[in-house]
Amino acid sequence: MSHGHHNPDPEPYPALRVRAIESLLVEKGLISSDAVDALVQLYERDVGPLRGARVVARAWTDPAYKARLLEDGLAAIQELGIEGMKSQLVVVENTPTVHNMVVCTLCSCYPWAVLGLPPTWYKSFAYRSRAVIEPRAVLREFGLELGDDVEVRVWDSSAEVRYMVLPERPAGTERLSEEELAALVTRDAMIGVAKVEAPALV
Repeated sequence: MSHGHHNPDPEPYPALRVRAIESLLVEKGLISSDAVDALVQLYERDVGPLRGARVVARAWTDPAYKARLLEDGLAAIQELGIEGMKSQLVVVENTPTVHNMVVCTLCSCYPWAVLGLPPTWYKSFAYRSRAVIEPRAVLREFGLELGDDVEVRVWDSSAEVRYMVLPERPAGTERLSEEELAALVTRDAMIGVAKVEAPALV
């Protein structure tokens, strides 16, 4: 009986999918299974969207950092010790009059290093094809209703350039610490299909 990999508990679907991709890559000799395990663990456990949330909270609390982030996203996230971005990272800012959302029409390019694993819907054909054509309708389905005075900009990710949305800081969060702010930031807000909600008043 070998130890370690033979776990009697069935794995959840995403894990199974990751395993399938993993065995394919290992089989083709493209990557060692240890390397894959390390990567999967990194993205599932240690990254999640938490890194991106830290970036957003820092930008909200530090105007100079925000300016650097919007100018050179890659350099700015590296300042926070975030490694692993292999492509250019462009950060686009939501304002009261401009709402940004990110899509990858060709496949599912996604800024893993800051947002972790992409949500299933991001990879779906429906989202990829409709986000560009009817972004307001798609946002409405996510529960985000934007006024006619708000311009919607859709950014199409590619192998060279990944996008991340800097959401608007919600009103009423002036007293929150950077850490408390980061806890409010969701993955969907950084893709641009949601807004960051102010915390419920305790």
